[in-house]
Amino acid sequence: MADTRPLLFFDSGVGGLSVLAPTRALLPDAPLVYAADSAGFPYGTRGEAEIAARVPALLGRLAERYRPRLIVIACNTASTIALPHVRAALDLPIVGTVPAIKPAAALSLTRTIGVLGTDATVRQPYVDALAAQFAADCRVIRHGSADLVELAEMKLRGATLDPARFAAVLAGLFDQPGGEAIDVIVNACTHFPLVADELAASAPRPIRFVDGGPGIARRIAHLTTDQHWPDDPAPGIAVFTRLDDSTRQLAPALAGFGLTRIETL
Repeated sequence: MADTRPLLFFDSGVGGLSVLAPTRALLPDAPLVYAADSAGFPYGTRGEAEIAARVPALLGRLAERYRPRLIVIACNTASTIALPHVRAALDLPIVGTVPAIKPAAALSLTRTIGVLGTDATVRQPYVDALAAQFAADCRVIRHGSADLVELAEMKLRGATLDPARFAAVLAGLFDQPGGEAIDVIVNACTHFPLVADELAASAPRPIRFVDGGPGIARRIAHLTTDQHWPDDPAPGIAVFTRLDDSTRQLAPALAGFGLTRIETL
């Protein structure tokens, strides 16, 4: 019999779609469940203790309902804070999201890279450790932005976006000491690749943007090597912890990612 267990992606909002998309391209027959903690959104402005308690509890409920073969915490903030707690709580393969500092350092010619994330992510000691391990010879300049998370959510709802807001976010990096030398920026929040085109258009000069989505997709493919997928997978499911009019506005965008059923937890 075909194995119908899905891959389950989790984020506070729509950001994890930037991880789901490359995974879907690599594993087109994989059943997909995308879970967004819309009642807890946004995580980047919440306390660490709250996230560390909330995420394992929600993933436990999701695992019980959907019986996934693997869970992807497709959220940098949740991964940097709650990943050890989730792995301790669930007997499932858990894939986290890591800021792409290693590939950014490999690409940088000026040896100055920017890290854009949420306020919660950019202050984590985990980011310090990544920078020390993979970018020790680089200047790493960080900036946290809640506005960029909101802009990505607005884009998927079909809203018109103000380019000045993207320029203001980038100024948070470029206006810091040494920021004029940045040539690579890490999108260290899964929301941010969803507005990569808008960021690139608002940059004062050509900048390379990198994110962890493709690498995470390859990791998922590796972990599921030799597993069986259904020949005709069921429609993808998007599940929200709060389903309101704002969430329903996402339906056309979600369908573009193969998520045609919407449910609530």
